[in-house]
Amino acid sequence: MGYLVGYTAAAPLRAEAAHRSEMVSQLLFGETATVLDSTKDFVKIRCSYDGYEGWCQRSQLLEVSDEQAEAAGIQLAADFVNPMELDGTPMQIPMGASLGLFQNSTAQIGPFHFAYRGVLANPAAAIFEPGQIRQIAMGYLHTPYLWGGRSVFGIDCSGYAQQVYRFFNKSLPRDAYQQAELGEVVGFLQEAVTGDLAFFDNEEGRITHVGILLDAATIIHSSGKVRIDKIDNMGIIRSDTGERTHRLRLIKSYR
Repeated sequence: MGYLVGYTAAAPLRAEAAHRSEMVSQLLFGETATVLDSTKDFVKIRCSYDGYEGWCQRSQLLEVSDEQAEAAGIQLAADFVNPMELDGTPMQIPMGASLGLFQNSTAQIGPFHFAYRGVLANPAAAIFEPGQIRQIAMGYLHTPYLWGGRSVFGIDCSGYAQQVYRFFNKSLPRDAYQQAELGEVVGFLQEAVTGDLAFFDNEEGRITHVGILLDAATIIHSSGKVRIDKIDNMGIIRSDTGERTHRLRLIKSYR
């Protein structure tokens, strides 16, 4: 099939094969992708985790065998930043980076030897309950908003929801409107529980924002930065200014 793997902390995924092109997503360290097209400096890929497509700089990718990619596990880097060695030289990878290609904290990927020195998270063993959800969600607190971002170095609203859910082995699509198509509708905000997703629309009725409910009155979301705000039946109210910023459209549960 032809698999590639990202081996930088967070490789930009762009709309076109150019550095000036819009970043639409990111390929985090250790995530695999299949090849769709290529130019001299860029490769168009489809991300294995969420099916998202875009152009990635060729020098930020390594070839990996079909067998290695298809046997990858679901382990993730657990801390905000995590120590790694690449052929004995230090590097850092972000919270939520994939360690699925590693065995006993080491991996041979292409010509390079990687040794992971951080803490592992095992999504298969995580319990989707309020305490653990809050712990993971708060790990991204104050991360700057970045269109297309998926890491603690910069993250957008849907990337944030996707990454938090990934720690519980719950797969979400990349974009907010896609996420809103899944799950079960929660009829009233007062019935919402920790971990439910709240979606917000614009004047045209298009879903443009998503956040994670900490309870029926509080939401954590990426808007300017990952922040905690108040929410009521109308939408989000900034905790620091009292300004209404997002109009509530619906709430979904993914339990």
